Amino acid sequence: MALRAVLTGDIVNSTRLKKITEKKLLKILTAALAAHQFEFYRGDSFQVYVKNPAEALKTALICRTAAISLSKSETISESDIRISIGIGAVTTPVKKLGTSKGEAFILSGRAFDEMAEAGTRLIMTSGNSLANVGLEIISDYLNAIFKAMTGKQAEVIFELLKGRAQQEIAGLLKKSKSTVHQHVTAGRWAEIEKLLQQYENIINQLT
Repeated sequence: MALRAVLTGDIVNSTRLKKITEKKLLKILTAALAAHQFEFYRGDSFQVYVKNPAEALKTALICRTAAISLSKSETISESDIRISIGIGAVTTPVKKLGTSKGEAFILSGRAFDEMAEAGTRLIMTSGNSLANVGLEIISDYLNAIFKAMTGKQAEVIFELLKGRAQQEIAGLLKKSKSTVHQHVTAGRWAEIEKLLQQYENIINQLT
């Protein structure tokens, strides 16, 4: 069976969000996940089936930056998304995510259930113990970066993750190029890019 990825996530502190803010976030997430099969349940929780596991981490980070960017203050954002990525075989065809089976679904769901206790926001697991060492290091590093990220930095990183250039982002967000560049640097984009590449390297070794 081919390797697939499953994301299980929920909106952190969703009960504290204003209804209009939560509605805006769900709209952004729906657009961001449109390329994949996904389902929302219990209002603030969701599951995503990613056929190409190499895209799973970037998809997760797009979701997280979307949530963090809702905070317009210069201080660290309370809004975030908790996501567990499970990488493994899946029983196809996948018709309904809630009743789908396979290693990726089991790993994603199991790790997600443990996340609240661990107090972490991103976790990645596969059926390969050696790969899991690398995935854990990448997750821990990204969690540290995202913990310190402000809403304004996340707004820019969100667009970079979608493949936009800095000049394009400046026009889109009506900010100067120097302001965008400051947010790129402070948001530690260079490190995020490297971690995404390391993640892809691990996935390529698994497939």
